[in-house]
Amino acid sequence: MKIPIRQLALCALFAALTAVLSQVALPIGPVPINLATLGVLLAGALLGARLGALSQLVYVLMGAFGMPVFAFFRGGFDVISGPTGGFIVGYIAAAWLVGLVAQRQPEKRILLAVLIAGASSYFLLGSLWFMYSLDATFAHTLAVCVLPFIPGDAAKIAAVMVIEKRVGFRG
Repeated sequence: MKIPIRQLALCALFAALTAVLSQVALPIGPVPINLATLGVLLAGALLGARLGALSQLVYVLMGAFGMPVFAFFRGGFDVISGPTGGFIVGYIAAAWLVGLVAQRQPEKRILLAVLIAGASSYFLLGSLWFMYSLDATFAHTLAVCVLPFIPGDAAKIAAVMVIEKRVGFRG
């Protein structure tokens, strides 16, 4: 599979954007609030499924191999295998899902729905992994991994809608 240099550069740019946005973080509990998901959703909306997912795979691999790209300048496989690792791995699925629909159906009402579905995908994967790794209950997981993040993710989705409207799909 050959990928043109321009597309590789865009993947690298969105991996770096996610890494930078990940550092804008608030430690509210076991799962920090950060802006990484803004980069994830933008990658899918602007790059499409394949390149959006690839950009997030690069981000995840950089962190897994020890680069301090995760929240609070952390990196390493222990972060991926830890309680928040499911959210990070879920970024790949979210970018792919958002990109898949964005490249096929760029209508705004559909994009809004798919951004919500993309966010739901990292919430689902992250919550399932959190429950498994900590043997947490569903209620506890919902309280610490989902509910505190809904207002911020709603704002991120709104921001992606505005940015996508101005920039447009480039995948």
